[in-house]
Amino acid sequence: MLGLLVFVCSLVLVAGYLCYGRFLSRAVLLNDNNTTPACAINDGVDYVPAPKGILMGQHFSAISAAGPIVGPILAGLWFGWLPAILWILVGSIFIGGTHDFLSLVASVRHRGASMGEIIRQYTTPKTRFMFLAFVWISLVYVICAFTDVTAQTFKTVTGGTAFGPGVAVTSFIYLVLGVVMGFVTRRFKMGPLLLALIFVPCVLAAIWFGPHCPAPLLNAIERISIKEWDMILLAYCFIASITPVWILLQPRGFLGGCLLYMVMGAGLTGALFAGFDIHYPAVNMTGLHSMTKGLPLVPVLFITVACGAISGFHSIVSTGTTSKQIMRERDTLPIGYGSMLLEAFVAVLALATVMVLKQDDPLLKSDPNMIFANGIARYLELAHIDYNIALSFALLAFSTFVYDTLDVTTRLGRYVLQEMLGWRSRAGVFAATAITLLMPMAFLLLTREKAYLVAWPIFGTSNQMLASLVLLALAVWLIRTNKNAVWVLVPAAFMLVMTFSSLWLKISALFKALPGLLNGGAAPTPDVLISGVAGLVLAIVGIWLVIEMAGVVLKARRQGHGVRL
Repeated sequence: MLGLLVFVCSLVLVAGYLCYGRFLSRAVLLNDNNTTPACAINDGVDYVPAPKGILMGQHFSAISAAGPIVGPILAGLWFGWLPAILWILVGSIFIGGTHDFLSLVASVRHRGASMGEIIRQYTTPKTRFMFLAFVWISLVYVICAFTDVTAQTFKTVTGGTAFGPGVAVTSFIYLVLGVVMGFVTRRFKMGPLLLALIFVPCVLAAIWFGPHCPAPLLNAIERISIKEWDMILLAYCFIASITPVWILLQPRGFLGGCLLYMVMGAGLTGALFAGFDIHYPAVNMTGLHSMTKGLPLVPVLFITVACGAISGFHSIVSTGTTSKQIMRERDTLPIGYGSMLLEAFVAVLALATVMVLKQDDPLLKSDPNMIFANGIARYLELAHIDYNIALSFALLAFSTFVYDTLDVTTRLGRYVLQEMLGWRSRAGVFAATAITLLMPMAFLLLTREKAYLVAWPIFGTSNQMLASLVLLALAVWLIRTNKNAVWVLVPAAFMLVMTFSSLWLKISALFKALPGLLNGGAAPTPDVLISGVAGLVLAIVGIWLVIEMAGVVLKARRQGHGVRL
């Protein structure tokens, strides 16, 4: 039953690529006769033409992290797997894929410009500044959510066995291997195949060694608290984001990509051929509210699944690095649109690890990383791989996905803040990085033990609103170039409704708590206070940007461009 469902989902995603992808290609008139920025500039540093196959792997590993794992699992637990899987399929094909593809095409046709620069060209410098501020806030919440998710991984305990310390040791070795690989690559100019043959087995050996390292070391690591891990990880983010990319970011991303494909292979093989049945209910709701948490299906589902259906973060990656490496314009379809559908498939595989669990399974009370890792370990166990080793492998793979997100997001946050404030000096690099990490540090210290549960709705909302604003900006670009924009404006409007509704849930909770405080009662909890204030800030900036961009659309219509049906 599980295998059949996963197979059907894969067919739907393939059909979406072949049918809607063809529509997208025609809508923007992709033409390989148009010279791409990578070929026109080709400076050997940022603008370097890359073959479609290599660039797609790089882009996919950059946008795929823990988002398509944590979000779908949480949504599946709360509402049942059917609403989650339907939104993953529909959202990725018609909204998320459109967002990723169009942002990549727009950047390619604007000499590899960032989304902020494209917005400045079609709106005003003030709108560009506000957009960059919104991007920076969104990136900060990505760091908040994924830092704590990783910290939870290092404290994993199951069946009375503490797996977290072993995963922490393996993670440290993994990062060291990445640095070694960076220096080896720079010194000996090895190809990717040879590097994989050397370093992937080393990573697998580290996975075995982690749980088997000396007991005193494991015991000492086990005593490190979640909050202490949060601070250690933020320190890692600081170092990684100011280190040259060839030392850590590129080699670690390469190794992380290898693990990602291995996990996808294990998940796909297990889901299709292991013969697992579906036990978790398809719908876990009373009316339109979750039976588990009492949360409303609308809008919570649409901001919880997050990266599995649509992610504003993808546009920052597309316009930041990928657009500068596109060799042919038609490559934007498989790289931009195809990678989003691949990420949706990762979300389906993650959701499958919930579907095989019974409602009374104690694992349902675990964190999403543990549910995912257990599912992958059960698949690998059928291939006669020891469960403990398989679980360590899955937990490390999960951590590596988050590492990819953490240091890339911190680096992008630093870039955005420097662009906003005009800080070009080396001191500006350090200051922008420190400021970017200051808010996550305060958030993680003030919130409860599982801070990611507080951060995730805010992260999901800000990320989805960022995607909505990018879609609006892309609609402005299409209108100004006399192209049909309705198929972009409709998903943008839908996502704006969902994200503003989600923000209202957070803001209203804060407003309800304030009268008690003013009357001498109990103060709002840190969770309610942080979520409410963050929601209020995001709502104000978001409304301002929507009004600005709507004004640009109306102005374009008055100038005769119109919004053609």
